[in-house]
Amino acid sequence: MIVGVPREIYPKERRVGLVPAVIPSLKKAGLEIHVEAGAGLAAGYPDKEYEEKGAKVVAQRAEIFRAADILVQFLCHGANDKTGSEDLPLFRKGQYLMGFLRPLGAVKTLEELAARGVTSFAVELMPRTTRAQSMDVLSSMATICGYKAVLLAADTLPRMCPMLTTAAGTIAPARVLIIGAGVAGLQAIATARRLGAVASAYDMRPAAKEQVQSLGGRFVELAIEAKDAKDARGYGKAQDESFYAKQRELLGNVIAESDVVITAAVIPGKKSPVLVTKDMVARMAPGSVIVDLAAERGGNCELTKPDEITVEHNVTIIGEYNLAGTVPYHASQMFAKNISAFLLHLVKDGKVQLNMQDEIMRETMVTQDGQVVNARVREFFGLPALAAKD
Repeated sequence: MIVGVPREIYPKERRVGLVPAVIPSLKKAGLEIHVEAGAGLAAGYPDKEYEEKGAKVVAQRAEIFRAADILVQFLCHGANDKTGSEDLPLFRKGQYLMGFLRPLGAVKTLEELAARGVTSFAVELMPRTTRAQSMDVLSSMATICGYKAVLLAADTLPRMCPMLTTAAGTIAPARVLIIGAGVAGLQAIATARRLGAVASAYDMRPAAKEQVQSLGGRFVELAIEAKDAKDARGYGKAQDESFYAKQRELLGNVIAESDVVITAAVIPGKKSPVLVTKDMVARMAPGSVIVDLAAERGGNCELTKPDEITVEHNVTIIGEYNLAGTVPYHASQMFAKNISAFLLHLVKDGKVQLNMQDEIMRETMVTQDGQVVNARVREFFGLPALAAKD
């Protein structure tokens, strides 16, 4: 079978679906890899390295789509809301597609893929189980986002992060607050600590306390308890507005005392809860920084503007949401490791083996046989349930 890796066409996207290092293991499994010329160059992977590892470099994009049995993209049609539709005419019936699809974004793009006869897999829907851990692309990208968020904040903050003893006296360390101690939040804690800042974190899941403290962070405990803080898939679960109102009230003083606030409270498929109001921002010290990792879903800060950097009340609010894309070399490396593990799980004896009893395949498959088949996606968009197959 041929795996095709087209060049990413989303504006300013520098990542690539597969890197040269994973090609030998895929070839050993009987897969042939075709890469569009220049696909990895912006991420630091020239064509020559792909060829040295046994991949075929193809000059024409249309030829990649024509020959490939399986297509691997970072931002597939759906996740690429700018130029993704340009690839639609290139798909053919019976192809497999895997990558970011944004399956809870717009049902129209999923139906367009289904109409082309594509069997698609959305990596965002990968279950958070031990079996699927090596395929968990969301966690890989969140790791980079948490790391880069702290670096952005440190670069913007008009003060240094570590405590220093100097000829001019002692300089106090910066105080960094992380709201949401998931993968991104935990990496942000670790990075802030490495820079010498005092790191604190809040999460509505009590179980996060031990993880925060294991990284040297202080866990902020509020006199409020969330009901069913996470869903069966391990993701954060939305709470009612009364919970968020009480949460904002209790967090206000902690935020006002922080030099940097990094918010990472994301609910899959839903608008991000507002945790930092404009009044809270006004109480922060001049020069403080907020990095909103939930900006793509509306933001955890009331004043966040998606994909922009703004200044309100002398506080810089960073709403950039493709932070993982700003570290394309390692983002591509991590994605490729995850996606190659997924490919090796899917392909046996040189053929795609679809087993819908397998949770990994069942949860990630979005389209097949001309229709949207994912139960979670159909429920989200209010589509009637499909009849069970034998």
